[in-house]
Amino acid sequence: MQKAREDILSRFILASEEDPETMNDRYLRDIVLSFLIAGKDTTADTLSWFFYMLCKNPVVQDKVASEIEESVEWAQEDNMETFTTRLKQGAIDKMHCLHATLTETLRLYPAVPVDGKMADEDDVLPNGYRVIIGDGMNYMIYAMGRMKYLWGEDAEEFRPERWLANGVFQQESPYKFVSFNAGPRICLGKEFAYRQMKIMAATLIHFFRFILEDESKGPIYKTMFTLHMDKGLYLFAQHRKISA
Repeated sequence: MQKAREDILSRFILASEEDPETMNDRYLRDIVLSFLIAGKDTTADTLSWFFYMLCKNPVVQDKVASEIEESVEWAQEDNMETFTTRLKQGAIDKMHCLHATLTETLRLYPAVPVDGKMADEDDVLPNGYRVIIGDGMNYMIYAMGRMKYLWGEDAEEFRPERWLANGVFQQESPYKFVSFNAGPRICLGKEFAYRQMKIMAATLIHFFRFILEDESKGPIYKTMFTLHMDKGLYLFAQHRKISA
């Protein structure tokens, strides 16, 4: 018996069989479109910060490039289009350093820096503060990613290796690393977002080495729902010499 697929679209298709009148093809199309739109700005913003941090940490950039070379069965004559077709799930799963670097970027520069919750019932927070059903509260994802209480004395340092043990990625509790939220409301597009970012990052890094246009200038935040760079990120892309 063939094992049922576990991806989110397959689950919606299975659910639609129980209620085909409501969950028709148009409904499924709109769900897929919602995933793509919801992940557009967050993914783009995260990749901007990711490439900024690679430029500020060239040793990490070279480590990620080496891992990509070793993980993908590429050919010297590949162009960007043909190389992208080689990024199968097996190759992507080997890229622990890339995954750690993206995650470390999200820890310091979460795509959504502030989030809100509403109390479902009366409760008392760990600090003794009482909340009443219906109360709203915000928490700072940006600040939580930099708390020494959670991440140690080097909390504000960019260290992708904090996520690795013997070269293998080690996940933290989603209640500690909250960039994708946690619990029943955790981001449904988390794995989709990681896959998008890995494919884009791996393709670009395989062919190019990136440096900042102006090392003396830091990025400026633009106040938005997402952690956006005002006026974008300006880089120079140098062709990377690769050997088969």
